[in-house]
Amino acid sequence: MTLRRLGTTLGSWAPDRRGPGDPLLAIAANWPEIVGKDVAAHSHPSALENGALIVTTRSGAWSQQLSFLADRILGAVRVRVGAAAPDRVRFRVGKLPARTGPRAQPVPGVAASGVSSRPKTGDAREAIARFRADVEAYQRAKRDAGWKECRRCGALIAPRTQTICVICANARGDDRAGAVARLLFEAPWLGYEGVKARVEGLEPGEYERIRKRLLSRWWETLARAGRNGRIARDGRERLIAGSYVLLKSGVPPDRIAAATVRNLLGDAVYDVIYGMEPNIQ
Repeated sequence: MTLRRLGTTLGSWAPDRRGPGDPLLAIAANWPEIVGKDVAAHSHPSALENGALIVTTRSGAWSQQLSFLADRILGAVRVRVGAAAPDRVRFRVGKLPARTGPRAQPVPGVAASGVSSRPKTGDAREAIARFRADVEAYQRAKRDAGWKECRRCGALIAPRTQTICVICANARGDDRAGAVARLLFEAPWLGYEGVKARVEGLEPGEYERIRKRLLSRWWETLARAGRNGRIARDGRERLIAGSYVLLKSGVPPDRIAAATVRNLLGDAVYDVIYGMEPNIQ
């Protein structure tokens, strides 16, 4: 069996990033505190699409002004929803919903900004200026309360926590999982110790979770080929089958036997993938 680079074979695989609860509801509930009451009166977080927070605004002028503060908005959102936060913001003009729902909860250890006594404004530039000032004051308050900068991205994180923020920790874990997945596909005989020597910070439990997830995903692809009686034109099932058998069995490539392969794959899958004249899709 020939092993090749991962390429597009595992392009659809990614660690599960879903977290508990609905992050959009949390963002909407805290929107007045995230952007300030003035800005919240003219905007609304309406959807999360492919990692982007979609913000509906009252007019094109509001969308344009808020686009200049997208990074600040994302930073304030991350404080509220942590690893579930989006990675970008998009603005579009539309109808704003009625203001209902739970009141925002303060961030522990940081005093409220106290903007409720200020008169409201309908002017976009003035509201944006207020928002910018509020964010800067909020950041200063967090630093005064002992918050520290993430050593990877510089975002402020609460005292007595890790040295990196939740977002960076999650990204680092995703990078590690991707590296492990590539090694298990290209060199499935390495085992935990072999992979650990090449991937810094890998723990046995994490390795086993990734291994089981890959085996399950690979088997779905192989079983589908067996049911359909054909393989894809690029022959990806043959590549996956090679990695699947070696990873599942733990047998070195030079000692694997045809009987072992057939036993692990089953007759239907084996015949479709390794038959003399397989049916190409």
